[in-house]
Amino acid sequence: MRVTEPTPDPASIPTLVGRSSSHFTRVARLFAAELGVACAFEVVPDLRSVDAADYAGNPALRMPILRTGATTWLGSLNICRELARRAPAPRRVVWPEHLTEALTANAQELVVQAMATEVTLIMGQLAGTPKEDAQLVKLQKSLLNMLAWLDDNIEAVRAALPPERDVSYLEACAFCLVTHLEFRKLLPTSGYRALSAFCDDFGQRASAQATAYRFDAP
Repeated sequence: MRVTEPTPDPASIPTLVGRSSSHFTRVARLFAAELGVACAFEVVPDLRSVDAADYAGNPALRMPILRTGATTWLGSLNICRELARRAPAPRRVVWPEHLTEALTANAQELVVQAMATEVTLIMGQLAGTPKEDAQLVKLQKSLLNMLAWLDDNIEAVRAALPPERDVSYLEACAFCLVTHLEFRKLLPTSGYRALSAFCDDFGQRASAQATAYRFDAP
């Protein structure tokens, strides 16, 4: 006898709160697609808001956030872990704690640092911070240094990851970072040949194509 699976109750579907133009949000959206977890999506209306209610109650006033019933998960990594627990089938995920060698662990650290640095630079631009501001200059140099290191090492980093993986948090973050730099036109990335080749490869995934950056309608 054929068994028909019940239609999921919409109330049981988690809600991801963020923006389609956010690289931290895209990491979570990409993981949801990779893991086959359906999520509703709620847009943070105004990034200038200082009301935690606009960020699903996140006191840090940051995104993304995942609401799962009465429980709230803050930040991309926490969200991705919860999505993995909700996956309909087990997937082979490489998490940051699996990176026990300096090369891969440092790559993960620099990718996340670069993502955070980019956000600070974008917010500085929106606030009209002068380009010659000493802190802004340092952040720009820091970002360039991190991208150069990642470009020099991304091939060795990927080779050091478990070959039997379905997805790794490191690669998801790296892809979202580099493609976001181009999307926001913060700096051209074509000169980073290894990173560009990595993005071309990773970008063939259905999850990457389904989560392309865009600006949400006001």
